[in-house]
Formats: sequence, structure tokens, C-alpha cells
Amino acid sequence: MIRTLGTLFAGSIGLAFGSFLNVCLTRWPAGESIVKPRSHCRGCGRALAWWENAPLISWITLRGRCRTCRRWIGWRYPLVELGVGLVWGTIIWQFAGDGALPLSFSPRGLVEHVASVSGKLLLTWILIGLAALDVEHLWLPDAVTLPGIVLGIVETLICEGPLLWKGSVRPFPAPALNLAFAILIAAGLILLIRWMYWLLRRREGVGLGDAKLMAMLAAWLGLPGALLSFAIGVVLGAIVGGVLLVSHKPTGAEGPGLTKLPLGTFLCVGGIVSALWGQPILAAYLRWAGFN
Repeated sequence: MIRTLGTLFAGSIGLAFGSFLNVCLTRWPAGESIVKPRSHCRGCGRALAWWENAPLISWITLRGRCRTCRRWIGWRYPLVELGVGLVWGTIIWQFAGDGALPLSFSPRGLVEHVASVSGKLLLTWILIGLAALDVEHLWLPDAVTLPGIVLGIVETLICEGPLLWKGSVRPFPAPALNLAFAILIAAGLILLIRWMYWLLRRREGVGLGDAKLMAMLAAWLGLPGALLSFAIGVVLGAIVGGVLLVSHKPTGAEGPGLTKLPLGTFLCVGGIVSALWGQPILAAYLRWAGFN
């Protein structure tokens, strides 16, 4: 019962945070304040009533259109809200179901668990926002990815630093150096692909924002998690690219073979999957490969 109630509560809070994320995704690229003015229709400018701001429910009730000018609101609004709600509910469901709720927490264990759960909530919220930005604008802003790297480093060192090692205390440089190595390898992988694409096509095929995103994923998830995110992202990108080639319906005037795909969006989806189920996926792969 506690697990179900906690999941529903987390999902409800996730819907609200998804609604706020939509405000940021709409106003930030336009250079507008995310605080003022109050929520309004982008078409007629009418301020929205309180019930029109209810996450997900208002979009369904209005059938995706402004009740005054009938302007289409867009699928991104319900998808982002629902995405954050489902992901946050899943995180709390996993946390409450893995035996992590005994009353005998030590202070060290409590800090570790709180940092781990809150870190997953924050990371997935950021990744959903970046995924939407890259789809709509092919934009992975430094103002998100660079602080995201710093936050990931802090969270990882809190959970794996010298004060929280189980058993004997390890020297502080060990986890910090491992983390720095993971970040460099993850970002270097994208830079290598970018350089190879330039040699072959003499045009930019992968943005620097993708390299910073991979560095952020490594900071939060470690090198195995970042590489899993990359693998999932590449597979998703290949599937979408293949569908575009087969359908011959490019999104731009360059032709299906040169249509720009939001690699960052695919990496973000891979990052969310890795954050939620990365350990069992990697364990299953190692068993399949004969390493366990």
C-alpha cells in the first residue's frame, strides 16, 4: 500500500513538474521570462483559467486546442507532462520495492539513498527537457548540459565518495579520477564520430552539444551507463533514420539522406532507460556474453 501511494504521489508531482517544464520549453527558446506573465494562449494571448493549467487533464478536456481561438496547443505538452509523471512514478516504485525502506537507516545510508533517488528524479527531468528541445530546435543548451555535468559529479561523489564507501575508507582521488576518465571517454566518443563524419562528408554531422550531453550522462551514470545510453540512442536513431529513408518523407528540403536527426533526443531516451534499468540490462548482457 505504501509503495502504491508513494508511486501515485510521485507521479502526480511529476505531472506538475512536467507542466512547469513545458513553460520553460516554450518560453526559453523565445527569450521570454519563465515567471512573467502568467500562462496564456500563444495565439490570442488570453490568460488561462486555473483549470486550464491542470497538468494533462486540461489538455484532454480542451482536446488540445485553445477554447477561445481554437489554436492547436501541440502534442509536446501532454507528452512531456505524462513522461515526467511516469518516469518519476517508476523511480519511486523501484525505490520502494527494492527493500530500501527499513526504519534502521544509518545516517550514511540515508544520505546515500536520498541522494540516489533525488538524483534520478532530477536527471530524468533534465533529460526529458533536453529531448524535447532537441526535437523542436536541434538545441542542447550549454546552460543545461554544463551545470548538469557539475551536478552529476557532485551526486556521484556523494554516493560513491570516501565518506560513503562501505567497509574501509578509500582514498578520495580514486572515485574522482574514475569519474573524470568516464567523462572524457564519453565526450571523446562523440568528438571522434564528429571528426570522422567531417573527414567523410566535409560537413558537420554531430554537434558539440551531443558531446556535452554524453559527458553529462557519464557524470551521472558512469561510463557503463553512458555507453549503454549511447548504444540505445544509436539504435533508436538508426530505426528512425531507416523509416525516413523508406518513407521518402524528409522533414526538410535536403532530402531523406540528409535530414537532420536529433541525436541528443535519442541519447536522452537512452539515458532515461539506463537510469531506470541500466544495471539489470548490463548484468543480462554480461551473462549473455559469458562474463558472469
